[in-house]
Amino acid sequence: MARSLLKQTEKLRDDRAGQVTPPLPIRTGALGGPALDDAGEICCPDRRIHDGEYKAALPGKLVRSEGDPPSGIEDADLAYDGAGQVFSLFAEEYGRNSLDGSGMPLIASVHHRRNYNNAFWDGSQMAYGTGDGKLFRSFLELSVIGHEMAHGVIQHSGGLIYENQAGALNESIADVFGSLTLQRGLGQQVHEADWLIGRGILGPDINGVALRSMKAPGTAYSDDLLGQDPQPWHMDGFVSTGEDNGGVHINSGIPNHAFYLFCNYIGGKSWELPGRVWYRALERLNNPMASFAEWARQTMDAATELAGLGSSETAMLRRAWKLVGIGI
Repeated sequence: MARSLLKQTEKLRDDRAGQVTPPLPIRTGALGGPALDDAGEICCPDRRIHDGEYKAALPGKLVRSEGDPPSGIEDADLAYDGAGQVFSLFAEEYGRNSLDGSGMPLIASVHHRRNYNNAFWDGSQMAYGTGDGKLFRSFLELSVIGHEMAHGVIQHSGGLIYENQAGALNESIADVFGSLTLQRGLGQQVHEADWLIGRGILGPDINGVALRSMKAPGTAYSDDLLGQDPQPWHMDGFVSTGEDNGGVHINSGIPNHAFYLFCNYIGGKSWELPGRVWYRALERLNNPMASFAEWARQTMDAATELAGLGSSETAMLRRAWKLVGIGI
């Protein structure tokens, strides 16, 4: 099962990598204000949720469109609501109209394949498996939805190649916006959040709480079947490997923890200044092969623009990067 899943995900990543698009220009004054359409109205999502009926073909049968009442299919309604919260985060907080910045429809398929242990963004839509009930029980958890849809934002913001440090940044930035979606949906302050990605999706007999922890990388699970969560929190633990596209899901724990530290140093709501710093840095990165150090400098530039040169916020961000072993 694991080998089959790896082959499927590798093909999806190859397909997605071929769909990276140049970044859209930032609209002056948009960051921090709602996204507006050409008529000056606040942008609304265009959600289209399909039932894959446990088949591999996408997208499947359309079961709920924008503005429709609940479909009565629990997974479809969860996907609909989750997509709305992701859209709301980017539109209302960062002035971005959908994943591509130009109002693209939010297409998703639930019940993808049978006993499928994965969820993914394929470059144009979301797909959610139902899990096999043993390793995973669901993938329709808000931080996971936010993570996978954020890959669409990254793709349309110039992209980051999916290998080595750039690939780990791709995964980390998706984790950041997945966590922000969840925290904003719950109305949490940074100290109230659990900073977990995928809480509750592991199977009932798996010894673990989530897929990843931004607060304490390496502690999300420890299980005979899944093994030990391999994520490091510091560059001293950086894993050099030929597997996992150079450790993209492993080393992402390092920039994840830097973001967690930054948020907790300044307090408040993580999707406000910290989220705006990460979003502006992403929009201005323009380097698909960025290293951790290059990304850290990009976030420092964004923080300086948003909070001011010499501000306490920029000092706290510099400290956060230093504490995970990245000096800037």
